Amino acid sequence: MKRVLITGAAGFLGSHLADRFIAEGYHVIGMDNLLTGSLDNIAHLFPNRYFEFYYHDVTKFVHVPDELDYILHFASPASPIDYLKMPIQTLKVGALGTHNLLGLAKAKNARILVASTSEVYGDPLEHPQSENYWGNVNPVGPRGVYDEAKRFLEAITMAYHNFHGVDTRIVRIFNTYGPRMRVEDGRALPAFFSQAIRGEGLTVFGDGSQTRSFCYVDDMVEGIYRLLHSDYHYPVNIGNPDEVSILDFAREVLQLVNNPRAHIVYKPLPADDPKIRQPDITKAREILGWEPKIPRSQGMALTYEYFKKVVTPA
Repeated sequence: MKRVLITGAAGFLGSHLADRFIAEGYHVIGMDNLLTGSLDNIAHLFPNRYFEFYYHDVTKFVHVPDELDYILHFASPASPIDYLKMPIQTLKVGALGTHNLLGLAKAKNARILVASTSEVYGDPLEHPQSENYWGNVNPVGPRGVYDEAKRFLEAITMAYHNFHGVDTRIVRIFNTYGPRMRVEDGRALPAFFSQAIRGEGLTVFGDGSQTRSFCYVDDMVEGIYRLLHSDYHYPVNIGNPDEVSILDFAREVLQLVNNPRAHIVYKPLPADDPKIRQPDITKAREILGWEPKIPRSQGMALTYEYFKKVVTPA
């Protein structure tokens, strides 16, 4: 039985990956320091004999006994509200955490996939964003702690690949949504759903013309799974090219939740907030045979069912 270590396993995306690898017959070792993750996301896995959990901060030395076949490094705060509150931890998990896990991959002769982000493109001057675009990032702005942590993660991963021969993969993740997102994580979708269910104002920053491209979590997990098992070691965008403005997205949430007290409120645009975001997934289609299958209407309905359970109406 192959063994896989998933860091950030108690987080939104990490927990879905743990589910997928258990379903595929792997022995899964989850690791998380619960800084932003929750054991509720993986509680259903604890009775499974092929799942084990390590409470550990990956910025400290990482040791896992016995053989490892794969490592998926998904530990990191991932929303602006988190990394603005925890800037040092965000930088450390991208730098020290990635360094530790690449060292572990080298020691175990394991393949490692690291989670990068569309934020490496910053506020892009190229649209849509392809993997050969180098980005437009402000390293000293408030979002720089996350953007540069992930850019360093990519650089050190390539260095370990080129210098030490470590078998590496890099996924650039675009906006992902689905069940287990944290209600208060500050991103548009959980904010809109929780505000609509409570009958509050949906907070739209600026005039809402900025765009995002939302990918349902099951599609994202499939893309990551295929990338891990591919032979391609350069970055690959995984995301849904179906671009939507934040204002239109807020209106879709209002229509779905149908709470007459919910409405849209406008607030100033935060510093360095990207104006556009859309993945060019040509590489994913050609190399992985992957593209998203779940339309936003279906994914939103599934996500709403989850938020109805975890958000208390006002």
